[in-house]
Amino acid sequence: MKKILIVVGTRPNFIKVTRFRQLAAHHPSLDIRFVHTGQHFDEKMSKVFFEQFDLKPDYMLNIGQGTPNSQMAAVMLGLEKVCMEYMPDLLMVVGDVNSTFAAALTGNKMNIKVAHLESGLRSFDRDMPEEINRILTDEITDYYFVTEQSGLDNLKTEGKAEDRMFMVGNTMIDSLVEFDENVRKSKVLDELGLEKGGFVLMTMHRPSNVDEKEGLKELIGMIKSITARLKLVFPIHPRTVNRLKQFDMWKDIEKLPGLIFTEPLDYFSFQKLTAECRFVVTDSGGIQEETTFRQIPCLTLRNNTERPSTVETGSNILVPYRLEMLEKYMSDILEGRFKKGGIPPLWDGKSTERILAILEKVLNA
Repeated sequence: MKKILIVVGTRPNFIKVTRFRQLAAHHPSLDIRFVHTGQHFDEKMSKVFFEQFDLKPDYMLNIGQGTPNSQMAAVMLGLEKVCMEYMPDLLMVVGDVNSTFAAALTGNKMNIKVAHLESGLRSFDRDMPEEINRILTDEITDYYFVTEQSGLDNLKTEGKAEDRMFMVGNTMIDSLVEFDENVRKSKVLDELGLEKGGFVLMTMHRPSNVDEKEGLKELIGMIKSITARLKLVFPIHPRTVNRLKQFDMWKDIEKLPGLIFTEPLDYFSFQKLTAECRFVVTDSGGIQEETTFRQIPCLTLRNNTERPSTVETGSNILVPYRLEMLEKYMSDILEGRFKKGGIPPLWDGKSTERILAILEKVLNA
């Protein structure tokens, strides 16, 4: 059997690997095992997701908190021990977080083939730590699994070997399709007193948006503008709360009518909110893809995106981080002028199957 070790470290990347173990049963020449680095380490950020997906890791590194350098060093040292024990034929790394690049570098130094799931995505903004991780990971990748056309185009421009590139679609969509019934059964709307289409979902976490006073002032204006029209569900990051309190701005929204704060939500609850909301306001990456698949309007408060298919084909649009721009697009949505968007090719719930078929072929060649 060919041994494949899949390395994940953060909640967004758990969602991209949920189908591998079950579908590998149809590929008897492949043995799949999982490593959780612990980059997201608390129960709400990891444990509940593994329980919902029935995806128990085979190895836990438990790297815990620390600087990016200390976390990556801990991943490399811990993963080296796992690789010496398991002796994988291939390491699959996922996404663009610190665990991704640390795992790819570990594989490279141990002469283990590396496959990058979600390869080739580029924002062309090197101020984003994720962009550096994406670029460096692809520099030492052996097999490139690509979610959208821009990924292929970027890899070709960078001179990567075209016979190692595989357009497979988006495994995150595989999870949406597989667990759709669980999502539909979620009671989160009842729990929060919401009605379909009567609320907005917001996620906001990038330091450039929430760490400084001016950015927070703009955010508060956006929150007040949205809640003047619809309810707003905001799973707020503790860092954002701390910043608001630091600048004595928490009182401006703490008891704002129509604003519903939540802690980080489990997958089924969050997807239920995504599917039933009027639109999403975010600075995240994965939500751009999930809303595109669900054809829910998404206003991404960033100057760039590493997922251009969500804008070119999907229901996503990039919005400058200014209140007046948010209000313009919000009016377009509420008055029926916003685009519907389509679903990119191969975002069909079968990407994991395509990847396993490719791995079986290349590893047994």
